[in-house]
Amino acid sequence: MPRQRTLGDILYNFHWVVPGEAARAMQAWAGGLKTFLKRRGIKSIINLRGRNDDLSWWKKETAAAQSIGVAHLDAMLDSRKLPTRAMLVTLIESFDAAPKPFLLKCSGGQDRTSFAAALYLIHRDGWTAMEKASEQFARFPYLHFPKSQQRWLKYFPDFARADSEGAPLAQWARDSYTPEKLKAWLDSHGYAGTYAAIFTVPTRSPRQW
Repeated sequence: MPRQRTLGDILYNFHWVVPGEAARAMQAWAGGLKTFLKRRGIKSIINLRGRNDDLSWWKKETAAAQSIGVAHLDAMLDSRKLPTRAMLVTLIESFDAAPKPFLLKCSGGQDRTSFAAALYLIHRDGWTAMEKASEQFARFPYLHFPKSQQRWLKYFPDFARADSEGAPLAQWARDSYTPEKLKAWLDSHGYAGTYAAIFTVPTRSPRQW
C-alpha cells in the first residue's frame, strides 16, 4: 500500500523514483533539511544545481548533509541549455557513486529533476524503461510545466535511444554523445524552439544555481 504523503512531501515536491533507492525533490527553501532527510532515510544528495561554494543555499545544504552523515554530490544541469558530454557523464557517474537511497534535487524539483530521474531509470533498467522514464515528466504529481525552451528535456530520452543504437546509456554518453548531435536531432524533428543554446558557462542567479 502506498505511503500516505506528508506535508513535507508536498512542501518539497518529494517523490520516490524507485522506492527505497532513489527519490526526487526541490530545494529545501523553507528549511528543516536535516529532519526531512532523516525521516526519509536519505543517504546522499545529488545536487543538480552544481557546486556553488559562494551561494548560501549550497553552504547550508552541504553543512546540513555533513552534520548527519549524508553524502553530497554535485552535478550540473541547465534546463534551457543542452548539456555537454562532461555534464552528462558526471550525472550518470553520480548515480553509481551516491549511497542509496539518494535524493535528486534542483531548484523546484520539476524540470532538471525530471530529466535526471528519467535518465536514472534508463541507466538502471536499460532502454526497456523508456515508458517509466517518460512518466517522470508528468505535470502531476511532479509539477513539470516546462517553458518553451525547457521542452527538450522530455525529448532527450528518445534522442538518446535512437543515437545509442542499443548501447547502454552510460557507455553511449561517455563515448558517443555530443550536444551538437542532440541539437541536430532536435532541429530535424521540429523541436528547434525547445532549447536556448548549447551549454557553455552557467548564467548565475541564486535561484537557478
